[in-house]
Amino acid sequence: MKEVTKVHYHSVSKVLDVHFDDHTIAQFSAEFLRVHSPSAEVQGHGNEPMKLVLGKQQVGISKIEPVGHYAIRLVFSDNHNSGLFSWHYLSELQANHDELWQQYQTRVSEHEASKDSVPIKFVP
Repeated sequence: MKEVTKVHYHSVSKVLDVHFDDHTIAQFSAEFLRVHSPSAEVQGHGNEPMKLVLGKQQVGISKIEPVGHYAIRLVFSDNHNSGLFSWHYLSELQANHDELWQQYQTRVSEHEASKDSVPIKFVP
């Protein structure tokens, strides 16, 4: 398992650099991390499907808290802070970033399309 050796947040670009012990560096936008938070609020409780988190394009990271030697807690500017980003989870996000982002974008598009196709009922 890869371990995180350093994290650095760029507040202007809202990008978090995650340095791993194999000398790779992952770059995650705050929006990507927020919509993929490992919290039950986002991932769903039990067998619930993953929630679609919308409107987080402007979210930033206001605080990074270490949790032991295995994770960080990110406090987002919308006050979400309940997910622990373990080294393993960050490594998974790095490995699957493009696929996860595409899946998220597809879900957002489907949501927007379904919202637009709701018929309006006029009641006299």
